[in-house]
Amino acid sequence: MTNALLLLPLGAGLLAFLIRNDGTRRLLLLYTAAGHFLLALLALYEGPSPVCSGSQPAPWFAYDALGLYFLVITSLVFLGAAFFAVKYLASEKRDPGEDSEAGFIFNNAPEAVFTGCLLFFLAAMTAVTASRHLGMLWAAVEATTLLSAPLIYFHRHKRSLEATWKYLLICSVGIALALMGNLFLGAAGLKSGAGLELDTLLLNAPSLAKPLLKAAFLFIFVGYGTKMGLAPFHTWLPDAHSESPAVVSALLSGALLNCAFLGILRAHNICVAAGLADFSAGILVLFGLLSIITAALFMLGQRDYKRMLAYSSIEHMGILALGAGLGGGALFGALLGALSHSLAKAGLFFTSGLVLMAEKTKRIADVKGLWRRAPRTALLWLAGFFLITGTPPSGIFLAKFLVLRRLVELGHYWLAVIYLFALGVLFTGMARVFIPMTFGEREGKEGEKPFTEPADMMLPIAAFFVCVILAGLFLPGWLQRLINAAAGNAGAL
Repeated sequence: MTNALLLLPLGAGLLAFLIRNDGTRRLLLLYTAAGHFLLALLALYEGPSPVCSGSQPAPWFAYDALGLYFLVITSLVFLGAAFFAVKYLASEKRDPGEDSEAGFIFNNAPEAVFTGCLLFFLAAMTAVTASRHLGMLWAAVEATTLLSAPLIYFHRHKRSLEATWKYLLICSVGIALALMGNLFLGAAGLKSGAGLELDTLLLNAPSLAKPLLKAAFLFIFVGYGTKMGLAPFHTWLPDAHSESPAVVSALLSGALLNCAFLGILRAHNICVAAGLADFSAGILVLFGLLSIITAALFMLGQRDYKRMLAYSSIEHMGILALGAGLGGGALFGALLGALSHSLAKAGLFFTSGLVLMAEKTKRIADVKGLWRRAPRTALLWLAGFFLITGTPPSGIFLAKFLVLRRLVELGHYWLAVIYLFALGVLFTGMARVFIPMTFGEREGKEGEKPFTEPADMMLPIAAFFVCVILAGLFLPGWLQRLINAAAGNAGAL
């Protein structure tokens, strides 16, 4: 099953470069995404692979509960992105706009490159979720960087070029630091012969050299924290999310950031097993809060609604890091938040693509009274705002509440106050944008054509939003068990 999950998008990506018909290639993208999701569900049904006992060599690719959890999230978000992309690519090619996602020229940016890299990107993210060797996990994360760069540069203008170079430069430095962390981790296990195999490291964790293990975690945290978008390593994220096509922005925020978070959780799990839980948890709490505060401060001055959504992603990555550091119910909340944020933010970025198709601008000040021009898009836009800010009922509200409750349980009252204040600022900052965009007084633009809302592009958005709402109302038993098992693999305290 693991091999099929890896080989399906890899083979489809190669095939995408050979197919010359755009329609056929889009169908390939959609069917591959659907097949990958079915395989992910089958892997979930089969359950985690047996833990290596040490008597046999551990496989480099296998799934524990944590890997399965992030695999399903990644595959589900990609399925929605593929469904959205089929009509989206066709509409961009037909009606490019001056400041729209359609700012690229297909002659210079072949759709085959986009589709092929998109499928390779899925293969790389699948490899991250399946990796049981930290060296292989590092290589897979590096592959996601290289394969997503052409997707960010899709529009072929100066802003996308700048965003791509910033993304490559900053994330490559981060990945280099994560490589240093792997070297320190290997050195920490020299006496026990642990190597970089995750199962072996966990088995021999008490015998690892503690100073070297601390250094390893610091380097791995900074390296993958850069890719995750944690402050102060987040500077690539607003540009990349803003200048990417809506489909790519959704995948970057809804799937790629989770892959980096998974890398951090693997290192945290080793520290917990080695008796260094307070050390790694303290770092997660510190940078989690810093990311939430940073997002709150920068949210207030945004003029581009896609950049605003990017800072919202930084906020949520901070919540995930904070929950992982606090442990207990907060770790459950962090993992539930990873799922809910991925679906809600992907839906919001899809919706931002529809807003951009309707208004031909990303400037917040130039979009008013959206409900008059595109009422269904406006409804989704407003619903996404309430969901992403944690308005009940939603899985995001439940995740934020579990983190808050854990802060109170541990007696961190001042941290709880700071946490609540930052969330309040974020809600206010986003409300100041979403409400005027939706209900403000609209003036007709010269030469403006009627906008027909594409119902089939709204389907994955509505489906994702419904899932987020249901996660706040009722968690099925199988999902609760999966998250609890994933929390155990993530270093539950």
